[in-house]
Amino acid sequence: MATKSESILHILGEDIRPGESKELSFNLAKLHTRTPVDVPVIIERAKKPGPTILFTAGIHGDEVNGVEIVRQIIAKGINKPKIGTTICIPVLNIFGFINMEREFPDGRDLNRVFPGSKTGALASRVAHQLITEIVPHTDFILDFHTGGALRFNAPQIRIQKGNEDFDIAAEIFGAPFILYSKNTNKTFRSICSKMGIPILLFEGGKSFHIDTNVTNTGVNGAKRILSHYGMLSRQFTISKPKKSSIFIDESKWIRAKFSGMFKPSISIGSYVNKGEVIGNITDPYGKFNHFVKTSNPGYIINVNESPIVYQGDALFHISTKLTH
Repeated sequence: MATKSESILHILGEDIRPGESKELSFNLAKLHTRTPVDVPVIIERAKKPGPTILFTAGIHGDEVNGVEIVRQIIAKGINKPKIGTTICIPVLNIFGFINMEREFPDGRDLNRVFPGSKTGALASRVAHQLITEIVPHTDFILDFHTGGALRFNAPQIRIQKGNEDFDIAAEIFGAPFILYSKNTNKTFRSICSKMGIPILLFEGGKSFHIDTNVTNTGVNGAKRILSHYGMLSRQFTISKPKKSSIFIDESKWIRAKFSGMFKPSISIGSYVNKGEVIGNITDPYGKFNHFVKTSNPGYIINVNESPIVYQGDALFHISTKLTH
């Protein structure tokens, strides 16, 4: 891989030389109390040149599982590279993280405003600074996300179909599932792809929740990527995934036919057959019981864990076509 290795990395107004470590921050806005709010940017450089890998999380303020993955990467020293440079931003939407809300205080979703604007709304300004000040220095990006609205995602990598390099990188990461999905306009993944920078989007768990299996999958995947590029320190061991990743070409949502109290009866990541009962919807009075059944065989990659659902709500995300 051709790298953008620089003898002196000039980023956010600071110079970082090979072998140096620095913690920088976005300085975009203050709280309405005039209290400054910093978005930490943690940079570690090896003395030897090599790739620059960016780890991001917290684009949505309620997705704490992704934040925990990047936190562990930093706390364990995994981000201290043998060659090259790592840049870690554990919480991009610090405003949403403080308030435990998905969006910015202006009500905007950061992941729908890229590439942003220098003079736009708050979320747009954060997007602009990320894209202009940091992303151009990187060779590879790992962006960590979490399922929202009480919907628990099986650990998975999401990539756009048709790029063999993305397929290889996703397999190296080693998540249980690799889901082909189109790039949504104005997302971080979409703009990075347009800039020609490889990016893997990791999804796992649900909002307002930290899951040990999901965080372990994310941290181990990051170690495998660093090892692949010769950046992982020798003190860390890497293990092969217990099973090969399953490539999902197409998938769909199984939706609630009735409103009521919902209880899934299938484990996340399980393979199910057509017509299998995977949950039930009841009323509070013991007079109604509807069994939720599968319309096709496939893997369950997302489960709605809300105890109350309404007609039309997404209950299960199931694969409909596998590539490998």
